[in-house]
Amino acid sequence: MTHTHTDTHADTDAAVTRATHAAVTRAAIDVTTAGLPAWLDPVAQAARSVRPQQLSRFLPPESGAGRQSAVLILFGDGPRGPELLLMERSGTLRSHPGQPSFPGGSLDPEDGDQATTGPLRAALREAEEETGLDPRGVQLFGVLPRLYIPVSSFVVTPVLGWWRAPSPVGVVDPAETARVFTVPVADLTDPANRATAVHPSGHSGPAFLVESALVWGFTAGVIDRILHYAGWERPWDRARQVPLDWRA
Repeated sequence: MTHTHTDTHADTDAAVTRATHAAVTRAAIDVTTAGLPAWLDPVAQAARSVRPQQLSRFLPPESGAGRQSAVLILFGDGPRGPELLLMERSGTLRSHPGQPSFPGGSLDPEDGDQATTGPLRAALREAEEETGLDPRGVQLFGVLPRLYIPVSSFVVTPVLGWWRAPSPVGVVDPAETARVFTVPVADLTDPANRATAVHPSGHSGPAFLVESALVWGFTAGVIDRILHYAGWERPWDRARQVPLDWRA
């Protein structure tokens, strides 16, 4: 479902959005596994035990440098079972244009302490801004170790969520987001949809060919590790390569 706004209601919509963000900031926010569906238990367990080095070789600089950010890794129940919410970034963005990703972005001052609840609020706020989802329907159940994206200097906190009460989602701002879509976990674990993406720079990593999209880079790397440590991974052909171009 795509959300559009008319110029007539722009000021009203902006005011409502600001009020919603303020309410989210004031509201208590926590991370709990209470009431999770049983199929998410392996993901919650992995979040409690996984170490940063098990997720990526790119870790935040010890100097503390980097742009603090967060992403929402949102699992829900779909027509074909468990699914994951993704979006495709606008092709006009300076950072990672046209690339499928988790909803997310930089922490704002109003998100609060970057060492505690700031990333939680930022993940929900950015997801609402980018996809239109209602954060009140999301239960946060885990936080993965912070990772690093060298090309953009982002220090990223992956926040795990359960879409307890799904709400309509779609493109809110075409300048930011090209499309919003869900991917069945069954498609992500299907060996036929898996490959190794190879960049001209020499970097290679896991990739997924799902929903008419090539998911690669940071997003694919995190999905790959979640599937592995949750015990959902199926053997796949790592020699199957998908070349990327310099614009990627």
